[in-house]
Amino acid sequence: MNIKYLLPLFAALLVACSDDDSSPTKVPDAVITGSSSSDGTLLPPALSSSDVPPAVDGSSSSALAPVAGESSSSAPAIQTTDENGKLIALDPSKEYTFYGSELTGKEQFLYGRFEARMKMASISGTVSSMFLNYDNSYKKGEEPWNEIDIEVLGKSQTQWQSNIITREADPSISGTTNSESMHEFGFDATQDFHLYAIIWTPEYVAWEIDSVEVRRDTLGMSRGTHADADQVKFLTQPQSLRFNLWASKTPAWTGEFTGIGLPIEQQIDYVRAYAYDTTTKAFTLSWQDDFEGTSLDGKRWSRGNWVMENVQYRTQNVKVSDGMARIILDYEVD
Repeated sequence: MNIKYLLPLFAALLVACSDDDSSPTKVPDAVITGSSSSDGTLLPPALSSSDVPPAVDGSSSSALAPVAGESSSSAPAIQTTDENGKLIALDPSKEYTFYGSELTGKEQFLYGRFEARMKMASISGTVSSMFLNYDNSYKKGEEPWNEIDIEVLGKSQTQWQSNIITREADPSISGTTNSESMHEFGFDATQDFHLYAIIWTPEYVAWEIDSVEVRRDTLGMSRGTHADADQVKFLTQPQSLRFNLWASKTPAWTGEFTGIGLPIEQQIDYVRAYAYDTTTKAFTLSWQDDFEGTSLDGKRWSRGNWVMENVQYRTQNVKVSDGMARIILDYEVD
């Protein structure tokens, strides 16, 4: 499902996507939980709160919101890209569709250490991430929410957000418990590769950048008033490892999204997954993916194909080349 963006008459009067989205959260009807495409590359949407940040009232939306404005076939031609092919202006006589992507792991983990050497992507309004997610979290209702995040937000290339998101399996509770924390990199995360890690055990959750621990949440810490307030204790569901790049409808969180600066890509040099022994407290390397060749390992990975706020995920926006996985955020002009 592609929803087009109508642009204003003048490129200088760009209007951001509204935070006020009255349409309900909706998973595309064609995507059935537990299903996959005939080639085995697709998984259903397990939308995370890193994917869909909650609104003020605790609700969220996965529908694309059009930018209000007018189009004009008589508008004068303008230069829309620079010498490197980056979008520098929107042509008011054209319609644009924005595309993001998600690399979704098929394996389910209960505890472990997860590492990825990455160069992140960032322009205003975007989210570039690595996270663990219980696949049924997005259903809410009688399903709990379990999620652990690393996110680079478009309003700053030198900061990142760590977060645990939980929600008890109670249909009367629509909101989630969050523990967002912002951290300084000390470098521009879009300029070079760095090692990112999430460590998840029954006793603690920790985040590392370049093998330096930046945050640790331990068993017994309270983050709210519901049964999931002790978030480390509440992380009991198996989770999949995911990476995504998309554009948010919440400018206060990520900065305003206009599309200027696209295309961008998050690059992953390698991913390592370690198993955790609850008796010995030791981590053992289970596998490493170096993304050699020109295609993903279909037994290990799938790719997103659903609407995520201001973008449509499409499978071709996850590519493998030059020894890395490339997660792409781009656009098309009709």
